[in-house]
Amino acid sequence: MKVFVTGHLGFIGSHLVDLLKQEGHSVVGCDLNLFEGCNWEPMVKPDRELVKDVRKIEANDLDGCDCVMHLAAISNDPMGALNAQTTFEVNRDASIRLAQVAKQARVPRYLFAGSCSVYGQGEKLDLDENDPLNPLTAYAQSKIETEEVVSRLADDSFTPVFLRNSTAYGHSPMLRIDLVVNNLLGSALAYGEIRIQSDGSPWRPLIHCRDIARAFLALAAAPKAAVHNKAINIGANSENYQVRDVGNQVQRLIPSAKITYTGEVGADPRNYRVNFDLLYQLLPDFKLQYNLATGMEELHRRMVEHGFGKQDFEGNQFVRLRTLQNRFHLLD
Repeated sequence: MKVFVTGHLGFIGSHLVDLLKQEGHSVVGCDLNLFEGCNWEPMVKPDRELVKDVRKIEANDLDGCDCVMHLAAISNDPMGALNAQTTFEVNRDASIRLAQVAKQARVPRYLFAGSCSVYGQGEKLDLDENDPLNPLTAYAQSKIETEEVVSRLADDSFTPVFLRNSTAYGHSPMLRIDLVVNNLLGSALAYGEIRIQSDGSPWRPLIHCRDIARAFLALAAAPKAAVHNKAINIGANSENYQVRDVGNQVQRLIPSAKITYTGEVGADPRNYRVNFDLLYQLLPDFKLQYNLATGMEELHRRMVEHGFGKQDFEGNQFVRLRTLQNRFHLLD
């Protein structure tokens, strides 16, 4: 299979290229390289690499491809809030255009990296794909609007699939610490303090970044009839946690670290516990490789090996928002 991966230099994309190459697929990677210099370990290279804005991909870039795996985005709520207009241009408009270009180029399958953040302030617990969406941010809204428009492109020759991914965490060659699990673990190593910015009560579904990449491979290989034009929550029912549970898990790894509730963000309105039954009905052989405990153990080990400390936590390298603020002009 020949696969076109956008955002291949990212937190999840670096895992995805590795897994695709391990399975013998041909990979074309496309990334603006906005976060150049932020990796902390070497990354597996695709067979062909385009340093290109996702908004400028053309049909000939996709020649011979069997699948587009579209990860490139301004990739979480705080970054999306930095400039809502650019967030919609990159996350929604470019994603819709890429689907149109892929269909024009006769690429049969288009896998879109969405997010469970579309549920926002959940009206109930254990939200499934048919429950109301309640986005609270430009990032989440951009994902919903992309699903709505791209789904209308589906036909006998074009199969879009929308991965509503849980909140990612874990080790990656392109480490991020601006995600709740990685942030709390980084805080413990930097300060000996697990700094929870809310009251710790909000629910989040969590998933290791490599397991998201594995879900992309599984959905690319799934029978068309099973996944055609479906939005699918990506995660596991057992991997829903309150933020305080994450803090407790960090403390198990680093018993000397003290849990502190700073309250600096007030009551976090984003609160969603998610149901993942559909994923396992459609892909009965798919299982997550990590749970929160094993994923955090691996990340902790890697951070200690790298000597992760206060300078890393307070610097720009591992916090995408800080890097983006310095490089936002590259998106103009």
